[in-house]
Amino acid sequence: MISRIDLRGSAGRAVLDSPAALRDVMPRAEFDVEAALEKVRPICDDVRHRGVEALIEITERFDGVRLTDIRVPADTIAKALGDLDPKVRAALEETIRRARIVHRDQRRTDVTTTVAPGGTVTERWVPVERVGLYVPGGLAVYPSSVVMNVVPAQEAGVRSLAVASPPQKEFGGLPHPTILAACALLGVDEVYSVGGAQAIAMFAYGAGPCAPVNLVTGPGNIYVASAKRLLKGRIGIDSEAGPTEIAVLADATADPVHVAADLISQAEHDTLAASVLVTDSAELADAVEAELKAQVAATKHTARVTEALSGRQSGIVLVDSVDDGLKVVDAYAAEHLEIQTADASAVAARVRNAGAIFVGAFAPVSLGDYCAGSNHVLPTGGCACHSSGLSVQSFLRGIHVIDYSRDALAEVAHHVVTLAEAEDLPGHGAAIKARFEWGLPE
Repeated sequence: MISRIDLRGSAGRAVLDSPAALRDVMPRAEFDVEAALEKVRPICDDVRHRGVEALIEITERFDGVRLTDIRVPADTIAKALGDLDPKVRAALEETIRRARIVHRDQRRTDVTTTVAPGGTVTERWVPVERVGLYVPGGLAVYPSSVVMNVVPAQEAGVRSLAVASPPQKEFGGLPHPTILAACALLGVDEVYSVGGAQAIAMFAYGAGPCAPVNLVTGPGNIYVASAKRLLKGRIGIDSEAGPTEIAVLADATADPVHVAADLISQAEHDTLAASVLVTDSAELADAVEAELKAQVAATKHTARVTEALSGRQSGIVLVDSVDDGLKVVDAYAAEHLEIQTADASAVAARVRNAGAIFVGAFAPVSLGDYCAGSNHVLPTGGCACHSSGLSVQSFLRGIHVIDYSRDALAEVAHHVVTLAEAEDLPGHGAAIKARFEWGLPE
């Protein structure tokens, strides 16, 4: 069901000692965003030029739904909350509460630095004016993604929020009612029944009731990722999210029942989802494989999980030690990384590359998906080696405010002129000299 990569012994050492070689041998899904651009470009151009009319036609073609209005009425959003299962409402309310606690502590404060007497630089943190938040709606329903996108934006102080989610035929062309209910709980009343690349184009160019946004966040399929790439620059984006992934670094102390269950939990997202176990225990690997066979047969989405686990993106990586395992997971840079080893906290502290790290037997990825308080919109495809997950910071811009007095400028003016001349930009130096009638100080 799941393949193995053996990096033990001298042959494995050659790979482990080369980060580039290690990245090349790790399992990874094929996710060619560039190739999807050919399909996405005409969709985005159509939305740009024909607006709502294009959105309605594209939605009918791809989603099988003929919309009369792309915006979800406010009373429909309120009704979805009223009809929500009380248990689901309670769970969402707790998820929101915990997410607010964590993200509120991420708020930034302005800092003023005195560089010289009379010369200061202040870094101001200013929220993005308007954001578009994309919530996928394919194989599963993701009200939790509403929370993960909206809460950090609100805590950052974003004034204008719009949510887009694909229309569902079974709900009369509206997004799933649980997604609408989550929006209501968060006080978001601007919601659009638009999915895919066309939703990203709507946010970028504006269409009908939807004004253009400055930033788009949220995960989606390859066409959403491709539209983000195409329109980046006109809009800011959080990332080009690919298929979800989990890596588990485990030793002989790990419980194979837990490890198998956690690998399955990500595999049920999508047939391209990646589940990777890295271990120095062949006995654990064997036990996890046996557990996978038993648990996959009993899970609801058996076919989907089986395809994901048997795909090229999933596998068990055998190493000689936990230290070698750390090299592997740092090279892989997983979206979600679980540490299930002896002294898991100490091992986790040594990890350099991961979207989020889950420490020990009682912090599974499922907790982070919903109620840990952390954000589950995380970098995929190895991007965790250079990018972070969604946070309050994602919705803020740092602006430097430079305030110098005449004397403070005079003190450093000769250095500015010297550097301007060194770069053959005499106009830069002249802009300094023009401020001093008597010339520059010696």
